[in-house]
Amino acid sequence: MGKFTEEVKLLLQYVGGKENISAVSHCVTRMRFVLADPKKADIEKIEALKTTKGTFTQAGQFQVIIGNEVSDYYNEFTKAAGIEGVSKDAVKNAAKDNQNIVQKAMSNLAEIFAPLIPAIIVGGLILGFRNIIGEINLFNGGTQTLVEISQFWAGMYSFLWLIGEAVFHFLPVAIVWSITKKMGTTQSLGIVLGITLVSPQLLNAYAVATTAAADIPNWNFGFFKVDMIGYQAQVLPAILAGFTLVYLERFFRKICPAVISMIVVPFASLLLAVIVAHGILGPIGWQIGSWVSDIVNAGLTSNFKGGFGAIFGFCYAPLVITGLHHMSNAIDLQLIADFGGTTLWPMIALSNIAQGSAVLAMIFLQKKDAKAKEVSIPACISCYLGVTEPAMFGVNLKYGFPFICGMIGASCAAVISVVNGVMANAIGVGGLPGILSINPKYMGTFAIGMAVAVVVPFVLTIIVGKKKGVGAVTAETAGTDVTSESNRKTETVSELKAFLSGKVIPIEEVPDQVFSAKVLGDGLAIEPTSNVLVAPADGEISVVMEGSNHACGLTLANGMEILLHIGLDTVDMNGYGFTSHIKMGDQVKAGDKLITFDTEKILAAGHPAVTIMVVTEPAGADIRFLTGKEVKEKRDTIVTV
Repeated sequence: MGKFTEEVKLLLQYVGGKENISAVSHCVTRMRFVLADPKKADIEKIEALKTTKGTFTQAGQFQVIIGNEVSDYYNEFTKAAGIEGVSKDAVKNAAKDNQNIVQKAMSNLAEIFAPLIPAIIVGGLILGFRNIIGEINLFNGGTQTLVEISQFWAGMYSFLWLIGEAVFHFLPVAIVWSITKKMGTTQSLGIVLGITLVSPQLLNAYAVATTAAADIPNWNFGFFKVDMIGYQAQVLPAILAGFTLVYLERFFRKICPAVISMIVVPFASLLLAVIVAHGILGPIGWQIGSWVSDIVNAGLTSNFKGGFGAIFGFCYAPLVITGLHHMSNAIDLQLIADFGGTTLWPMIALSNIAQGSAVLAMIFLQKKDAKAKEVSIPACISCYLGVTEPAMFGVNLKYGFPFICGMIGASCAAVISVVNGVMANAIGVGGLPGILSINPKYMGTFAIGMAVAVVVPFVLTIIVGKKKGVGAVTAETAGTDVTSESNRKTETVSELKAFLSGKVIPIEEVPDQVFSAKVLGDGLAIEPTSNVLVAPADGEISVVMEGSNHACGLTLANGMEILLHIGLDTVDMNGYGFTSHIKMGDQVKAGDKLITFDTEKILAAGHPAVTIMVVTEPAGADIRFLTGKEVKEKRDTIVTV
């Protein structure tokens, strides 16, 4: 009899039996199911199993959190169920059957834009900075800008446009590249196709509206003409062109003999894709994109714009949970292209601030609960800086009422923003720094909206929380501060060294609901500047994620068990970019190489490279996590025990 025999039998029963399982796989901590009928899963009973640490559903997958022993658990489960496990990609593809058309579209859109978000945020911050130095009259009695009185800043203003233009005007290049990467076709062809959409040979998209129809250049083929129009900053034409290239390449690869495919497939695919993109889909995509932006803009500028803003502000936070919020990126970018700015994005920034303010109220309510503050304080900071997942999953959704209070505050702030026509020049960081992306003439109004987004959720959460008795000190919560002075005197039995070089951050700031909510245990993470994961202490390798090589576990001499996880959702990379130097049962010393990884490949695949260490079994030790500093691998201490 195996270690989990009874548990896996119960899990099989509670997920609806063998016939309800379309596919099953696992990563380093979780069982990943695709269920024929997700409603048959008895979540309450599953979470009551002693080996189960929690469940959640994401992108059509029902995930059961097991922990370090998931590999053994998975083997016993598939044996007991009499089914074959499948690859992670197969599970991912099967999961799409549980998604409706809208969810599938949003999932695909999210995967396209995810690798582009860092560049878009950088572009937004740079344009916001240019606003401050070049658009706001701060000097000589409010009559001149910094650019007008300083040659250095005038030069900087001009120089920074080099980056701003690269991010936004040439966005179609990045979009087409991302599509080819996602769909597994030739990425270099995607880059070339994207460049043809923004080539300087074409009439710039921003000049089309002011150019007479007779003056628009064209390619004259004798019996028909094609306008030579660029698609700078256009989203939908780039998406349509990218998918055209993907399906053309797949078609030609299928029918072309292997001996000539290297010549025929790229040539035929790219040539036809460029022709179709400029002759058919580009104009169609431009028109559809204009219709979408016109409709959204009409809602944001109509007599009912206050109601529109109230609904959007209230519903945005729940959209983040479902993943539908990714659609706003495309709409925002189209609004910027068509109208020179977006009134949608300011509401998104205000919603993030509102959720952070609800967490701030929970910090106040739980000021005597040291353990709660370990989660809420970092979550509040990260939320105010635009990363909402730790706040929503780690605090607000956990208690429920702070989430609703945040939604109400966001709705009030959104009404102020929309009614006053607050416009952002670009997409920026969706929190307090978001004011940098606001058009200078609306910054004052946006600041009022920010104040509402801070005050309303804070006050509502305090009122409701006090009625619910949140923050009352109990024997369970009193004296749980593991970093108090009394504990520090006795916590020097051992220490863990940095497993990577980089910045150490609290685990609550990790943008993953399982890690940030400490479902698997407390820990920390490092934003890496090195690419070799090393052992933080002497121990035995207890977990190796074979195949994907993205994670491993160690058992230390004092019985403590830790999990090291490189990146988020990197199991989907199937080992691409990862090289393992260990196997199960190996004895390692502090500083020994465990896994080498390619950060650029992780980022190119659309995954954060943040690397997490979770103490899955503290073995009764008092642990202090040393975060908020830059560390050097092997040298600096990150944990004292």
